[in-house]
Amino acid sequence: METIIKKIDPNNIDQDIIDEFGKMIADGKTVIFPTETVYGLGANALDEDAASKIYEAKGRPSDNPLLVHVSEIEEINPLVKKIDKKAKLLMDKFWPGPLTIVFEKKDIIPYRTSGGLDTVAIRMPSDEVARRIIKSSKKPIAAPSANLSGRPSPTKAEHIINDMQGRVDGILIGGPCNYGVESTIVDLSGEYPVVLRPGSITLEMLREVLGKVELDPALMRKSDNIKAKAPGMKYKHYSPKADVYMVKGQIEDFARMVNEKNKENVSKGIKTGVLCMSKYKDLFEADVFELGDSYEEVAKNLFDELIELDQKQIDIAYAQIFEEKDVGVAIMNRLKKSAAYRLIEV
Repeated sequence: METIIKKIDPNNIDQDIIDEFGKMIADGKTVIFPTETVYGLGANALDEDAASKIYEAKGRPSDNPLLVHVSEIEEINPLVKKIDKKAKLLMDKFWPGPLTIVFEKKDIIPYRTSGGLDTVAIRMPSDEVARRIIKSSKKPIAAPSANLSGRPSPTKAEHIINDMQGRVDGILIGGPCNYGVESTIVDLSGEYPVVLRPGSITLEMLREVLGKVELDPALMRKSDNIKAKAPGMKYKHYSPKADVYMVKGQIEDFARMVNEKNKENVSKGIKTGVLCMSKYKDLFEADVFELGDSYEEVAKNLFDELIELDQKQIDIAYAQIFEEKDVGVAIMNRLKKSAAYRLIEV
């Protein structure tokens, strides 16, 4: 497959390029485009054949539902059975932005898009390029992250081109992804709101608006023996080729363990990496992959550094763990899955 690759300036948007890529979506083709969270791999959400192309391009399991993107709130009405008070409160507070809401779907949404579910996950991105493509296509766009299934989600152009060129019809390179982790997903289809995937819109923020909101118990389990109600709920996900281990303990003990392991690994020709906050980088003798100085920076940089492990051919990586509070919940959700829940205590 020949892939059309173009760049667009988010501060000076070329509408002709937008319309070119919007037409590709309308014609049933696959397009990668920027959002404020990660890059998305999009196709017409109402076209089963187009949705199938997304699964094929990603190597994605067919029971993993696709997120649907709209450019305006009014575009939701034909897609869902009802928009209740809680949904309206969330949309008023957080849209456009990195929040996805799960609704009961209408029949217009094919089961191929919803992963066989009677619900559909919808969001309205704040990225202007993304919203213009949706509007130009005149279609809701199904768009999971633009990575091979199970791999870390891409936030930089070079990551996308390396993995996806030849797999999709078009790649549109825009500005940087501001958040770096995918959107928060909250399910409103049950008795009370449930977070299916944590993100930059935190549990605490949601509770300020809705009151009672809980984390889905499946987020705490390793098992794949569940019907995934949202992307990223499977056991192993966001994984680099390197073997990743989380390390629990005092940072000094963590560093001592890694430095000892690194000496052993060097003698065996094994490359060792460390994922940690920037302030700890000088404690380690192995290759350090800095995650930043704040939890917000860690969330933004985590996928980039997981991909960088492979760029530098790291064989085994040890990761700092983070307090599961606010955006730390999203960080640890991604980190646990990238490490397949492997934990070392020191």
